[in-house]
Amino acid sequence: MREYRWKHIESLSADDRAIDLADIAPLYDSYRAAKERMKQASPEGLQRFTSQLVRRLSVETGILERLYDLDRGTTEALVATGFIEDLVTRSSTDIDPTRLISILRDQEAAIKLVMDCVGHQRRLTKGLIHELHAILTKHQDTTIAVDQFGTRFEIPLLHGAFKTQPNNPSRPDGVLHEYCPPEHVDSEVEQLIAWLAEYATEDPVIVAAWAHHRFTQIHPYQDGNGRTARAFTTQILLEADLLPLVIDRDLRTAYIDALEAGDFGDLGPLVRLFAKLERNAMLQALSVDTDAEIASQRSITSAVIDSLAAKFGKRRAEQHSEFRQVNRLASALRTRTRRQVEQAFNALKDPLSLVAVPEIHMAEGGPDRGNSHWYKFNVIRSGQASGKYINFGEDHYFLKASVRVGRERLVLVVSFHHVGRDLSGIMEVTAFAQLESFEGSEDRERVSEAFFPTSMDPFVITWRTREDDIVKAFERWLDAALAVAIKEFGDRL
Repeated sequence: MREYRWKHIESLSADDRAIDLADIAPLYDSYRAAKERMKQASPEGLQRFTSQLVRRLSVETGILERLYDLDRGTTEALVATGFIEDLVTRSSTDIDPTRLISILRDQEAAIKLVMDCVGHQRRLTKGLIHELHAILTKHQDTTIAVDQFGTRFEIPLLHGAFKTQPNNPSRPDGVLHEYCPPEHVDSEVEQLIAWLAEYATEDPVIVAAWAHHRFTQIHPYQDGNGRTARAFTTQILLEADLLPLVIDRDLRTAYIDALEAGDFGDLGPLVRLFAKLERNAMLQALSVDTDAEIASQRSITSAVIDSLAAKFGKRRAEQHSEFRQVNRLASALRTRTRRQVEQAFNALKDPLSLVAVPEIHMAEGGPDRGNSHWYKFNVIRSGQASGKYINFGEDHYFLKASVRVGRERLVLVVSFHHVGRDLSGIMEVTAFAQLESFEGSEDRERVSEAFFPTSMDPFVITWRTREDDIVKAFERWLDAALAVAIKEFGDRL
């Protein structure tokens, strides 16, 4: 690990602005338009989704800072129901449940303050940052300081006031990470806010990642910097009419590594992490069942009549040809997928022929092939696991590719499908594979099979996406999915 010496924060650079987000940027406007339709159809459903997202952020932000631990089951109960102490057992967390709930409510209150500021167009200021820090650390009385000799000692935590002592951590290997000295903190934060005001027309995800990183470089408070950074990063995204980011505990290492890459001039990993989280949040929001939310608020008979009328009305309003332009892009990408997969599988012929002569087959799927229903179960299953609704009422395209060597076969499927309960012109691309074993090299009787996803994250396209803008990003995504499938197949041989 390299030693980091403090330096003045830097503005958004040309390299930062050039980070390739062509695969997510067209999603912004499509999501905003879909959100407006959701507001009309079911403001309660959208509000419920947002509240749960805020509670999840409130839980995870403290876990990232190791203020507490909390098991997954209790986390889900608190996210679904609210921060109720009776839901927390002593065995589910490593701190007193009463104290845990107090901290969670503080963290939720900070995000609600941010949302209120956005609603009333209150811009980010030094005073607001202090206010957020004071709320977030309300139930934290002390923190740890380190003197010039490396001795750790406990000091009172100043709430909503910048640090008065250095807070530079040393890792177990002795490597020092130097944050902004106390005497420069005020001017550095002022500079951050001034630059941020100039970036209103820049990509909001890039700006959010930049501001988040620069704030952590300053580290203006004795403690609570990460929580405060994530809170005001939420304000930047909400002001752009996007969604809060939830950095899950499982992403802690990737998150810290991305921040450290930013320390040495590479903001790309943090931007891409933020883009991935924002994309997933938007797709989950589009999957809110607005009809069910409406029905839960009214009598059964009137709800059925009203929801049907609303559904057909929305269909008439939304099923414009412009939304279905995304289908043409999906078809074009299916063709590109076939070429890239064929090239990869053909490159396998020589090494695989040392085992047996490989058999390679390709098949395209979609409404133009009369087989859109293929792999419906697997696609829906993968969507449910990530909280998304796969809309098979719209066109579905896919490529199936297989390579067989002796008794073993790899089947790779790349699926292009609509996401969200209403037509929004948004599709995602996912990839999964199946490893199959047969009784003999000639027969067709499978004796075992193993299904697994080969793409950890979907690739998203919209009716606004231009093919030329996303070709390189799509090829990188597909190459990574192919690498996973081929490695698993190679391990099986």
